Amino acid sequence: MKWDIHMHTNFSGDSTATPESMVEGAIEKGLSGICFTDHLDWDYPEDIDFDLDVPTYMNKVRELQDKYKDKIEILFGVELGIQAHLSDRLSDLTKAFAFDFIIGSSHLVHNRDPYYPRFYEGRPEEEAYREYFESILENLSLSFTDFDSYGHLDYTVRYGPNKNQFYTYETYADILDAILEKLIKMDIALEVNTAGFKYGLGHPNPTEDVIKRYRTLGGQLITIGADAHKPEHIAYDFHKMPELLKACGFEHYTIFKNRKPEFIKI
Repeated sequence: MKWDIHMHTNFSGDSTATPESMVEGAIEKGLSGICFTDHLDWDYPEDIDFDLDVPTYMNKVRELQDKYKDKIEILFGVELGIQAHLSDRLSDLTKAFAFDFIIGSSHLVHNRDPYYPRFYEGRPEEEAYREYFESILENLSLSFTDFDSYGHLDYTVRYGPNKNQFYTYETYADILDAILEKLIKMDIALEVNTAGFKYGLGHPNPTEDVIKRYRTLGGQLITIGADAHKPEHIAYDFHKMPELLKACGFEHYTIFKNRKPEFIKI
């Protein structure tokens, strides 16, 4: 697997890595290409700034594309935090900048981030997980759908009290199937995010059962990213991906250039 198309730098509020260090890290790991996808989460309620300076960020990516053009291919992307009231604003943004690739993600559930323990307090874990998945379906029903891949579909299981100890596809099959069917109908890719291995889940986000179900339902667009926030996490456990994806029924994975999918044989 020679492309990692989900990573963050100090343009994101939760990373201190310089863009140069991420490029150098990717080159050291022998990658053919990367896509920067720094966070843009407007109206984030916690004490962290995810208001991305897109023009400065874009100029930096263009500078690195020129500097490293003989060593690695670098794409310009973004990870958008989707919220209902931001639909028009997000739509204006995606029209204003020539991104190669856009990840749409649910980081907030009704103004709460499942990263924080209080999202789970005072109720069964299953109820919290289900609220998260229902919020994804809500996001996919918004007027704003101008993105290419849905990020870390079961993000919430990274941070729940028991993580994925009691989490199964079958428990949430009704809502997960509805999400997957909507992604397929909208030609939006499903991201396989290997940070699940880094968080000790033993599986990517989403799990293999969800990836298999996506394929069974007719899904063909799979993007791969490690969600790295520092160089050492670039392409995290990518060596597991060829066998895993083939076992789920895939012969190709997808990257996006100029918002157009390109298929790479596994």
